[in-house]
Amino acid sequence: MKTILNALAAAGTLAATALPGWAETNLTMYYPVAVGGALTEVVDGLIEGFEAENPDISVEAIYAGNYDDTRVRALSAINSGDAPQLSVLFSIDAIDLVDRDLIVAFDDVVESDEDKEWLNSFYPALMRNGQIDGKTYGVPFQRSTIVMYYNKELFAEAGLDPEQPPATWEELVADAKALTKDDQWGIMIPSTGYPYWMFQCFAIQNDKELMNSAGTETYFNDPAVVEALDFWRSLTQEEGVMPDGVIEWGTLRQAFLQGQTAMMWHSTGNLTAVRDGADFDFGVAMLPAHKRAGSPTGGGNFYLFKDSTPEEQAASLKLIQYMTAPERAAKWSMATGYVGISPAAYETEALQNYSADFPAALVARDQLEVAVPELSTLETARVREALNNAIQAVLTGTKSPQDALDEAQSTAQRLLKPYQ
Repeated sequence: MKTILNALAAAGTLAATALPGWAETNLTMYYPVAVGGALTEVVDGLIEGFEAENPDISVEAIYAGNYDDTRVRALSAINSGDAPQLSVLFSIDAIDLVDRDLIVAFDDVVESDEDKEWLNSFYPALMRNGQIDGKTYGVPFQRSTIVMYYNKELFAEAGLDPEQPPATWEELVADAKALTKDDQWGIMIPSTGYPYWMFQCFAIQNDKELMNSAGTETYFNDPAVVEALDFWRSLTQEEGVMPDGVIEWGTLRQAFLQGQTAMMWHSTGNLTAVRDGADFDFGVAMLPAHKRAGSPTGGGNFYLFKDSTPEEQAASLKLIQYMTAPERAAKWSMATGYVGISPAAYETEALQNYSADFPAALVARDQLEVAVPELSTLETARVREALNNAIQAVLTGTKSPQDALDEAQSTAQRLLKPYQ
C-alpha cells in the first residue's frame, strides 16, 4: 500500500517549490475520514499534485471525522459565515442539501463539451443518489458497495470449497453452520456504525426497496422488509452462527483478520487494509442472493456549496475533475479498496495490472450491476436513526421485527408527512 500512496503523492513533491506564497483563489474542502487506513496521506498527495499544476489555486483540506461529523462541521461553518467551497459528504445527503438550498448543481457549473462529457463518465449506479429532479448535485469519489470477505483456509478446514462462497441465503446458513465452532463464528455482520446500510442488503435481496426515489416515502414495515430483518436476527437466535448482541463496525475487520469469524460483510473500502493485514488466503464475493442479488451503494460524493463566487466554483470544479480523473481514480481505488468510479478508471494500465493480480478488486465494481441507491430521504438523519434503533432493538432481542419496524415506519411517516 505504501508504494501506491507514494505514487499518489509523487505529483505533489514539487508543490512546495512550485507554489507561490499567494494564490488568486483559496478553497476549503471538508473531508470525511471514517474507514481504516491513512486516507489523509492519499488526499494530501492529490491536493499537492493539484496545487503544483494550478499555482493560482490553494486548497485547505479539513479532515473532520466520520461522515456525520463532517456534515455537522461543514454546515456549522456555513451557518457561521465561514462557508467552505466544497466537501465530500455522504452520497445520501444530497436530497437534504438540495431541500435546504445549500448546494449547486454541477450542470449549472460545467460549460464546455469536455466538462459535460466528464460529468457523464461515471458509473450510473454511483450517480443515482446525487441526481435529483434531472440535475446532478453529487459527483462520486469515495464510493463503495458492501461485499463478503471470507477466509479460504477456514473454508477448506471445514470441508467447504474455498472457491465457492455462498451465493444464496440458504447456502450462507449452511456454510456458516459448517464454519462455526467453539472459538470461531461462521459469519459476522456489523450492527453499529451504519446498521441501516447493512440492513438494506437484506431488504433488497428480499426484493424490496426501503424508500421511493423522491425520498418522501419509506416502506420499513412492508412484509418483505420485516422478513428480511427476521432473517438477520435468525442468524443469531435460530441458526447460532453469529454472536448475540451488537457487532461493532470498527472492530469487525480485526476480528476477521484474527480468525474470530470465517465470513464478514463489510465495505469494499476495507479491501486494501484486509489485504495488507491478512496472514491467510481470503476471498471476496458479491453478497448472497435470495429473491434477487444486490447491495446498496455507499460512501461519499463531492458537493459544491452555494455561497461561493463563480471563480471559486470554477476552481472547485477543476479540483474535482483532477481528483476523479481515470489515472488518479485508479490509484485511489488501489490505495483504499473503494470502487473505481468510472469505467475509464478500470481501463487504465495500472488498475488492469492490479486487478489481474488481485481479482478481488473487481468484485465491488461488478456488483454495481445489481446495486441500488443507498437509503436517502428528506429528514434523512432522523429517518435513518429511527431505522437504526429498530434494527438494534431486534438484534439485541428487546423487540420483535414487526413491532420495531412498525415504530420506525411511524416515525418516518411523521417526519416525511410535510413533504408529501
